[in-house]
Amino acid sequence: MSTTGVTVIVPGFDVADYAEEALDSLRAQSHPHWTAVLVDDASRDDTARIFADAEADDPRFRFVRHDEQRGLGAARNTGLSLVQTPYTAFLDADDVMRPDALSRLADTLDRTGSSFVVGAYVRLRPDADGPGYTAGDVQPWVAAATDPARSAISLAQHPAASGNIVAWSKMSRTDFWGEQGLRFPEGRYYEDQVLAQRMYTAATAFDVIPDVIVEWRQRRDGGSITQRLGEVEVLRDYLEALGEGIAVLRAAGADAAVRERGALIRTLDLPPLLTIAETHPDAAYGIALEAFVESLPA
Repeated sequence: MSTTGVTVIVPGFDVADYAEEALDSLRAQSHPHWTAVLVDDASRDDTARIFADAEADDPRFRFVRHDEQRGLGAARNTGLSLVQTPYTAFLDADDVMRPDALSRLADTLDRTGSSFVVGAYVRLRPDADGPGYTAGDVQPWVAAATDPARSAISLAQHPAASGNIVAWSKMSRTDFWGEQGLRFPEGRYYEDQVLAQRMYTAATAFDVIPDVIVEWRQRRDGGSITQRLGEVEVLRDYLEALGEGIAVLRAAGADAAVRERGALIRTLDLPPLLTIAETHPDAAYGIALEAFVESLPA
């Protein structure tokens, strides 16, 4: 088992209903050498108290708080500035990390020497007849990026990996972030899209493993940003991020990955948006969506 230290960056905003479960999933990790930076983004609920209590009870947790809300990208960047371990990982404070996640990711990086490793994830959906949540199966587009396991590969060798854009499915060498000047975009909703493609195109090599790393919560209250795509402002940010991610791939000459992203967006992202556009009261929604569709690679 890996003995390499890992820092997990855990940002949160108004996630008091879920944060304790997220922190418990860290406490349950089989990897023995982890620490976590808990970044409260000026929450209005008990998130800060939960984070502060975790720090007081366990020296592996470090708590920092933004005085005013700055967004998820800024919270993650605050955490990145405090990492002092060889490896860096992420967990959003409303999600759940599987018990062997850090071990599997760190063991892989120890063995391959790659810049980062990517794992699979599943949706954690609310139960129809109760207050709980149940994890689903690995979806086909997730499996296409991570199954079977591949070691020390490039995007040219595995262009479908570009479909895995979420930060919390990855563990990276901390030096990779500094060497490439990587930071999350701030002041926008979909901060993972562009950064992920920068990682894929900048890496000397990366790994993929089929293991489920995180259970990604679909909140019952509809509060997560991925559940607000009916809002015109959110849609515009989403489409801009998708387009910028493709532009990063195109600029790097990753033509196969450009085609993979275009095909996946047409299959996965567009159908529900087009359904919303059919009855949306604001014509700007359909206009923005139509312009984006015309810009997509064939």
